Amino acid sequence: MQNRRGRPQTQGPSVLIASSEVAPYAKTGGLADVMSSLPGALAGLGTRVSVIAPAYRSVLKGGYELEDTGFTFRVPVSDHEPTGSLLKTKTGDDVPVYFVRADQYYDRDYLYGTPDGDYPDNAERFVFFSRAILEVMRHDPPQILNANDWQTALAIAFLKSQPQIYPELGRVKTVMTLHNLGYQGRFWSLDWPLLNLDPSLFNWHYLEFHGMINFLKGGIVSADAITTVSPTYSQEIKKPEQGFGLEGVFQERAARLSGILNGVDYRIWDPKTDPLIARTYSLKDSSGKRLCKADLQKHFGLDLDPSVPLIGMVTRLTEQKGTDLVQSALGALVARGCQFVLVGTGDRASQEFFFSTPAQFPGRVGVEIGFNELLSHKVIAGSDFLLVPSRYEPAGLTHLYGLKYGTIPIVRSTGGLKDTVSEFHPERPEGNGFVFYLYEPRRLLAAVDRALAVFGHTEPWTKLTRNAMAADFSWTKSARKYLDTYNGLISGAT
Repeated sequence: MQNRRGRPQTQGPSVLIASSEVAPYAKTGGLADVMSSLPGALAGLGTRVSVIAPAYRSVLKGGYELEDTGFTFRVPVSDHEPTGSLLKTKTGDDVPVYFVRADQYYDRDYLYGTPDGDYPDNAERFVFFSRAILEVMRHDPPQILNANDWQTALAIAFLKSQPQIYPELGRVKTVMTLHNLGYQGRFWSLDWPLLNLDPSLFNWHYLEFHGMINFLKGGIVSADAITTVSPTYSQEIKKPEQGFGLEGVFQERAARLSGILNGVDYRIWDPKTDPLIARTYSLKDSSGKRLCKADLQKHFGLDLDPSVPLIGMVTRLTEQKGTDLVQSALGALVARGCQFVLVGTGDRASQEFFFSTPAQFPGRVGVEIGFNELLSHKVIAGSDFLLVPSRYEPAGLTHLYGLKYGTIPIVRSTGGLKDTVSEFHPERPEGNGFVFYLYEPRRLLAAVDRALAVFGHTEPWTKLTRNAMAADFSWTKSARKYLDTYNGLISGAT
């Protein structure tokens, strides 16, 4: 028997991947993209993998084929036991995806909060989800539970600290994957009763963090293995600049910590086959990219000029993503003759700033506030450069998409950006983008200047775009490293 990736099915480990979002069902960022691609890559290597996530409104009303499994459950949350049920669908790779339905928690307009702030009951929402994960596991225990980020971290903490409640799961090994340490699930100590844990566990060795509860910390200190989404990030988080207060924990758990670079699903992100762009193109024939650029300029009402360097961004509008640098540098970018387009959503102040900029720079700047999958593809395909000036970046996916589309990344050297983008020098054969180091507007602009010096010069530009499009960041290599981690835990080697 073969799966849809054409690889033979083998008897591999059984893995349940727990995540708070999975594309296309629910998405705010790169986590959802990883969860839509990694499970299929693991299945292609013989892993028996399934995914579990909350049944948000976007899931229930998204037109997806959802099967009601008939499984219902109760879980303890403080002094009551709210009920939940389980829905099921399958991805294109035949990977089962389970959705925990509890409409009082998840049937909302947004996943975690509105633009004005987080939902005030997020602690309760994800205590419930973490308990629900374990209830589902009871009925068909996997060999591996792979939790992702703070929203699922308590599943590991509950499993390890209360084995008497979950005797069926005593042999399950656990992996805690960190996609962004800037979000840890910190809540006031008054929320402690929600967890139904012994009060002695509210200590600095376990779940306490500067007087607050830290959901992510509970998963980190309890997991059998910890992974991050790039090798560089796994080293950066051991230091105060990137550790967000948990650097000491990572130093203590260094033997259990590793970095596995995120990959790209080239079935979705490939200019040769992308149905969402104006004209497909390839490394051998890139002529379609000019039409994609014209389509993008037309969409945003920009001057239809193929010779103007067009810089794009597809991003969450947060300080982490370097939006403050872009705000400072935008006028200088336009003064250099560039066009600039942005698609993204995030904090209200950033949204208001960027929303106002097209009127300030007519024909030069285009902005769409919100998440738009179609337009994201158009920006990736139609731009000449992709700007990713992150303050920190655990992995990053947008720039990897850009490479495949011949859209040259201009990035700050941090985390996964450092692992995947190298400075291009016309006199050397290697290099696939432009890199700056210090988090300063002038450093960003210096990298842009180096990029503009190459743009429009046929020979070096052709070499650069070929380097970019030839880069291979497919999931297979990374999935093998996850599989090695799982097998190592099962065999007792790690």
